[in-house]
Amino acid sequence: MASKQKGLYIMMFSVHGLIRSHDLEMGRDADTGGQINYLLELAQKLGNRPEVQRVDLFTRLITDKKVSSDYSAKFEQITEKARIVRIPCGGGKYIRKELLWNYLEEFIDKTLKFIKREEMDPYLMHGHYADGGYVAMNLASLYGVPFVFTGHSLGLNKQLKLREDGMSQYDVENKYAMGRRIKVEEDILANADLVFTSTQQEIEQQYGLYRNKSIPQYLVNPPGVDLSKFYPWYDKRNGSDALGKQARVTVQTELNRFFINPHKPMALALCRPDKRKNVAALIQAYGESQDLQAIANLAIFAGLRKNIQDLEENEKQVLTEILLLMDKYDLYGKIAIPKQHDFTHEVPELYRILAAGRGVFVNPAFVEPFGLTLLESAACGAPVVATNDGGPVEIISKCENGYMVDVSDPANICKAIKEIIVDAELWKKFSMNGINNVSSHYSWDAHVERYLDNIAGLKMKSIEQRLDSKVEYPIGRRMTSIKKIIITDIDHTLTGDDEGLREFLEIINKSRDSVGFGVATGRTIESTMKHLAETGIPVPDVLITSVGSEIYYMGKFIRDNGWTAHIRQKWDRNQIEKLLSPLPFLEIQEPETQRDFKLSYFMEPGKKRLQTIHDILDKNSCRYNLIYSHNQFLDILPQRGSKGKAIRYLSYKWEIPLENFLVAGDSGNDEEMLKGEPLGVIVGNYSEELEKLRGRRRIHFSKKNHAAGIIDGIKRYKFMDL
Repeated sequence: MASKQKGLYIMMFSVHGLIRSHDLEMGRDADTGGQINYLLELAQKLGNRPEVQRVDLFTRLITDKKVSSDYSAKFEQITEKARIVRIPCGGGKYIRKELLWNYLEEFIDKTLKFIKREEMDPYLMHGHYADGGYVAMNLASLYGVPFVFTGHSLGLNKQLKLREDGMSQYDVENKYAMGRRIKVEEDILANADLVFTSTQQEIEQQYGLYRNKSIPQYLVNPPGVDLSKFYPWYDKRNGSDALGKQARVTVQTELNRFFINPHKPMALALCRPDKRKNVAALIQAYGESQDLQAIANLAIFAGLRKNIQDLEENEKQVLTEILLLMDKYDLYGKIAIPKQHDFTHEVPELYRILAAGRGVFVNPAFVEPFGLTLLESAACGAPVVATNDGGPVEIISKCENGYMVDVSDPANICKAIKEIIVDAELWKKFSMNGINNVSSHYSWDAHVERYLDNIAGLKMKSIEQRLDSKVEYPIGRRMTSIKKIIITDIDHTLTGDDEGLREFLEIINKSRDSVGFGVATGRTIESTMKHLAETGIPVPDVLITSVGSEIYYMGKFIRDNGWTAHIRQKWDRNQIEKLLSPLPFLEIQEPETQRDFKLSYFMEPGKKRLQTIHDILDKNSCRYNLIYSHNQFLDILPQRGSKGKAIRYLSYKWEIPLENFLVAGDSGNDEEMLKGEPLGVIVGNYSEELEKLRGRRRIHFSKKNHAAGIIDGIKRYKFMDL
């Protein structure tokens, strides 16, 4: 890859799509928690470093009238050196992240095309969440760069909580695709060079649930807080700029709309409307305490909404419960439940209003992986009351700015809030501790310094491993550097003439810098590798095997999962085998020749036999591709599968024009790849079933056999300098 860059190119992945650089819709749904602000700030802070040339945050492009048009922009600048890059996949409509799994291969393929066009050399891939981790893991493998991962939340932990809440395993799987997510997370742990966590508790109690927990290296690196935005309530900057003044007035007006006595201190919760956030316990704590109602108001900012009826079931249930509890305890005039809030400007002002009024920030979640809102509110001067599980344990231990309580009992929440509000000296102590200690322990400068120091070590390790393995290029770099590629069948085409093969391999080796080499065969990958070793053929860049139903790359023999996802559509191997089993003229081939996407038979030539098979499969609405070769081998593949279609896919994925492919073959299972835009070569010892291609444009019938015929084709087309 031709790269002129002078600094690091860091690629980050958070696939769900609802990310923009302004007016964050935090709390809009389960995909828009505090992590999107962390991602944006991380990209911005990394981009501010002189050694970093660019940070790209990759997410899904969405064109849907139900969401903002901002999410349909292909590029969005965060800062001068950091931007959001949106990749289309799975259509345009917004869909929650649990439904994106089937489209991640498309996301990977289109990201590969983006990398090639940008001509930037990736330094590392950083995946966020399981889906972003899957994308980053696969791309890092292709490019031979480090893969780092931040989980934010983990499937096994979520599954346990959902089961504890009474959801059946069937419903957990049906709604959240949890089995697939957990498997991917296990794969991520087996392949990640480094896993970033916010707390030690996350390593021990969350990653500790996984089988592969001990494989990766972990780094506890808690997020920083933007102290230019979250500064103390008494700071002279408070309300000094026009946007700040407007935000402050907007927030205060909205709160006053709910409160009979707006001058009381507040207890504030700010979170998504999720059962695990346990907001109901806070309302119960407040509703059952006349003392607390007498001294304080309660404000619940539970996500963004226009109409509760339009929300998903989980959010709808939580918000409905909030309204029912408000009514049950007759809290009108004492509780505020605003429908909207602007995170960029209004939330910092909300925290400062809270602190200026001697209020308390409350996080009553059953478990909190980290708790960024605790840091933000503390930086503004608000004491905190939080769950004694997860991130708050480390935050409050370091900052000494509030109480940790067992939130399963609302009485504990009530007691802690009352103590802080009633005791002025305690409130002042917690407030000042929070302001000072957040600044000391949770700075972005320290976070980014640790980040860059640790990934630098990973990069050196990656280079050393590549040199040790004697792999000239990771396959991603290799495939984006070549301009042309030769793809040839093996048996009777590439092999069969030792002298011709030797000459062909010399030609390939001399032109390696610009011309790639691949094989397309009916053999399985195992049989292909064995045969190549026996005949002394170096491992090609690309291996199209099992008649085009599988694609692999050299090096670690990485399987192209994008091709697998592409051909999987509407393929039912078991149904086809069952339908054809009564036919007496079909003999199933050996088990080792059968593949997930290839069903293979022996069949002698016979009138109307192929038509009979077509009739049966068409009548039963099967989607298939039938390939018959050498008058004996019948292979049935998915409709999208074949050697020719595999070549077209490679052309699309790696942006190598089809006219820059030279393909060579000798039999019927090569027919499709020989037709069309690639330059076709049929060697002299061809099977008669290819005679029908004679006279076609861009197909050369060589008079020379085997590899010598391929060389003849190269000369005929002037495909490369010889």
